Amino acid sequence: MQARREHRIDGEFRMHRGGVLRDPVIAYETWGQLDARASNAVLIVTGLSPSAHAASSAADQAPGWWEEMVGPGKPIDTRRFFVICVNSLGSCFGSTGPASPNPATGEAYRLDFPVLSLEDVARAAWQVVQALGIERLHATVGPSMGGMTALALEILHPGSSRGLLLISSAARAEPFAVALRSLQREIVRRDPDWQEGRYPVGEGPIGGMRLARKLGMITYRSAQEWRQRFGRERIAAEREPGNPFGIDFEVESYLEAHAVKFTGQFDPNCYLYLSRAMDLFDAADHGGSVAAGLSRVGAGRVTVIGVGSDFLFPLHQQRELAEALDDGRREVRFVELASVQGHDSFLVDMDRFRPAVERFFRPEPGAS
Repeated sequence: MQARREHRIDGEFRMHRGGVLRDPVIAYETWGQLDARASNAVLIVTGLSPSAHAASSAADQAPGWWEEMVGPGKPIDTRRFFVICVNSLGSCFGSTGPASPNPATGEAYRLDFPVLSLEDVARAAWQVVQALGIERLHATVGPSMGGMTALALEILHPGSSRGLLLISSAARAEPFAVALRSLQREIVRRDPDWQEGRYPVGEGPIGGMRLARKLGMITYRSAQEWRQRFGRERIAAEREPGNPFGIDFEVESYLEAHAVKFTGQFDPNCYLYLSRAMDLFDAADHGGSVAAGLSRVGAGRVTVIGVGSDFLFPLHQQRELAEALDDGRREVRFVELASVQGHDSFLVDMDRFRPAVERFFRPEPGAS
């Protein structure tokens, strides 16, 4: 028995910025039980790199990427909620993306995949929700890119969720974040093994992906954490003979280990498409201004969580998001957490994030 399930969207799926996918598939996992009224469903939409495996289950006991957050007795309590996590359209963990076969050719889409937008990711996730017989979600949870996807879902389908939990995200990317991701994409595309996206399946720009991931890891954490965690500690092993620029420091070893792990898991073209989709998203596209776009959000209760050490999605973006949503038509709460672990805090600093998420999911007064 496998935990991962698939939903096929029959027929043509028209993309937000043009182009069509035929019969795309969205991978997802679920935990808990849907109640008789289908009123206790929680949708998790992910950041750029995770799969749908947010937590372990009887069908798949491997720890998930949010293992400490999702499960019985945990902040997103699967004894109370039916939890759905989708793998983003465009990714490479079961959902249709650039690495998937194009029905028209039988070969991988590669760069023939249409331009991907987070609006497409949101619409595909909503089709999974509807296929499960759910008309309205109890809540949608979106960390990082997932927060943008959650906003896109509410903008496109106002009121699709009663509650909205946005973590370390924004209504649109700032120029600094766009510049960083643009450089990461260029590093991948400059690798000769990228071959204009036509690399053989299972091969590709390994060197470019390693460097892009290292740059990504630097942006996901903070200088304060690097100082506290690594200082100037040297690795125990001697440097490789004949290489005067080999790894000397623990922080270099850490980046190398994460880069090697990532390159063995993630398809380069999928990475490029999802990275670009983050840059393209702008709530202002849905009304002429960010405020107009966010005014479409129909959730009655919103919590926005940010971290002071996050310089990829700076805290002021979460504050601005909360202020724009707090227009008198919904209950909005802004939470600032003092983690030193930067953008990745929601994945690693559970001592701070568990209480904040738990409060969002605390039973409302008078709820049965």
